[in-house]
Amino acid sequence: MKIYLVGGYIRDRLLGFPANDRDWVVVGSTPKKMLQQKYQQVGRDFPVFIHPVTHEEYALARTEKKSGVGYSGFLFNFSPKITLKEDLIRRDLTINAIAQDENGKIIDLFNGQQDLKNRVLRHISDSFKEDPLRVLRVARFAAALSNLGFYIAHKTLCLMKKICNSGELLYLTPERVWRETCKGLSVSRPHVYFQVLHRCNALIYLFPEINFFINNCYIFNYNARRLSIIKYSFMELSRISKFTSNIHIRLSYFLQFFSHIYYISIFKIQNTFFDDKPVCFLRSLLKRLRAPLETQRLSFALCGFHNFLQTIEHQSSELIINFFNIIDVWRNPKRVDQLKYLNFYSIGVYKKIKNHILLGRLLQSMFFIVKDVSIHSFKVKNAFQGIKIRNELYRLRVKLLKQWRKR
Repeated sequence: MKIYLVGGYIRDRLLGFPANDRDWVVVGSTPKKMLQQKYQQVGRDFPVFIHPVTHEEYALARTEKKSGVGYSGFLFNFSPKITLKEDLIRRDLTINAIAQDENGKIIDLFNGQQDLKNRVLRHISDSFKEDPLRVLRVARFAAALSNLGFYIAHKTLCLMKKICNSGELLYLTPERVWRETCKGLSVSRPHVYFQVLHRCNALIYLFPEINFFINNCYIFNYNARRLSIIKYSFMELSRISKFTSNIHIRLSYFLQFFSHIYYISIFKIQNTFFDDKPVCFLRSLLKRLRAPLETQRLSFALCGFHNFLQTIEHQSSELIINFFNIIDVWRNPKRVDQLKYLNFYSIGVYKKIKNHILLGRLLQSMFFIVKDVSIHSFKVKNAFQGIKIRNELYRLRVKLLKQWRKR
């Protein structure tokens, strides 16, 4: 029995990244032998074992044979005769197929170290195209490593397109797509994840709403030039990722630009409080992906109120308090913190207000002025009952906000 350290741990260490989680491959063993050595088996059809001391995962070397559709349509062979090379060749990219033996010797059978040096994401063999999940994985790696200059090899990108055009992506479960997308959103340049999926036609099958948005969402400025909203949405996703690692916030700030899918005239923008049409379009995407309620709630708010927030300096104090009421900041003040990164976007008729203050900071300031208004603010205690209490709170908050805005 021989044990090898494989995969991401070695890749990250060679790149100089912090490497924590370690994966091991066991060659020449069987489930029975692993159990005899006190390893704990997890899974019946897919024998992975937990080390009795370190609690790290040890997988038996295996081969795969395509037997159906999707990422789960495979037959596995865990014979003790399976070699290390046979196990490594089934992996996706050369940079993920580098191994290390128990003496610390690097075993690189597919030139993964050279591809690390050349900054190339390259598939190992044509069996790459058998697993549709690899399209998402490569997009995720491209996003994670793009700041180092990594690019996808031309033949690898061609195989990714073949996978997409075969319709195999349709067999991926929403949970698996969402899980990979969360990983893609958690890296330093998450916008690259969607750009790669667009290049290989994956958006058509997995995120048709985003694909429509990228291909069809434009506005016209005063010089009759067509401006792509996707440019601003990607810029915003890149900008926001420098301030927060929260994937719910990152995705919501990107999806807020869905508000431009349905045309609204320049003259109506300032008179729009909540636009439900793009929210309905967005809802179909997030519901299908089974995104968490937190992601849905924030995305719907930023998208539906996008035009209102972009023109907030022209909006009445009454509507601003209504906005706070709808997103329920009184019971959940942390929701204001989720808005603090919002900006004024110079798209078409949008202009930054004086002093170039961030929209999010302005909203925080407004909330700070009115957040302490409560029943204790009433001049006469017990003067209001039932719905009259809510109305009086509303009146006092509007009054305070108006006074502050005048100053």
